[in-house]
Amino acid sequence: MRTYVLRRILLMVPVVLGVTLVVFCIIHVAPGDPVLLLVGERAPPEVYERVRRAWGLDQPLPVQYLTFLANAARGELGTSILLRRPVGDLLLTAVPVTLELGFSAIALSVLAGVVAGVISAARAGSAADQATMVGALLGVSVPEFWLGQLLMLAFAVRLKWLPVSGYGGIGHLILPMVALGAAGAAVIARTTRSSMLDVVRQDFVRTARAKGLAERVVIYKHALRNAMLPVTTLVGLQVGYMLAGSVVLEEVFSRPGMGRLMVKAILARDYPVVQGCLLVLAVSVAVANLVADLCYVLLDPRIRLH
Repeated sequence: MRTYVLRRILLMVPVVLGVTLVVFCIIHVAPGDPVLLLVGERAPPEVYERVRRAWGLDQPLPVQYLTFLANAARGELGTSILLRRPVGDLLLTAVPVTLELGFSAIALSVLAGVVAGVISAARAGSAADQATMVGALLGVSVPEFWLGQLLMLAFAVRLKWLPVSGYGGIGHLILPMVALGAAGAAVIARTTRSSMLDVVRQDFVRTARAKGLAERVVIYKHALRNAMLPVTTLVGLQVGYMLAGSVVLEEVFSRPGMGRLMVKAILARDYPVVQGCLLVLAVSVAVANLVADLCYVLLDPRIRLH
């Protein structure tokens, strides 16, 4: 088990390095000059060059990338060109906001998706099954930013049950959490239903029923654990989707998280902030997939042999 965990952690290193390299190339190839945005188009050439040297942007791109990696390895992510504050301080403020939204949406999608999928599989062909699948299809089809605006219009503007936007207590979290978790719940519900239908047709489930066990025991004790294997992998992949989706919804609901910080940084060509945000996102997704793989091993001990 320790060897498996160590091997998976070592595999994360090239993945994160690859992500940082791709992101570094994209943001430096993209049009726009952060120095020009900082000093203005009418600034004298000597001022432009002085600011460019001060931020290390006069160095060749490989040197800039290696400098970024060396600083990141020491926990130093640089200083924001736009805000003139350490990127680490900005992330310490923004990351908890994004994690709160992302992981609450994941918890909602897993809870709603698994429950809906199990009920749908246990009552396959019934009206409840068809209603669940229609709801899952709508959840997958509706864009999260549009669903967020619909929820905002209905529950904040018309009914005035919840705040329109901002960051604070649970009231500010409910609408973006539902908007972000709806698609994930739909995908998990469909996967759980399909996996459950495959498992309940297997011999060990027939044996459990033949022993006279109650249907509730057969479903939740014998079938559900085996049906969770593909769902566990899916949840690990959903973490990346949720964190990426929070970038859009934080703008829609004016939440001061990492997504909103990154959007402002991209518009201002604030390279250190963009690189820091994407590094945190890459590491978060890699860790989430590692946790999903470990859960997979716990659910199916045969994987330890490989």
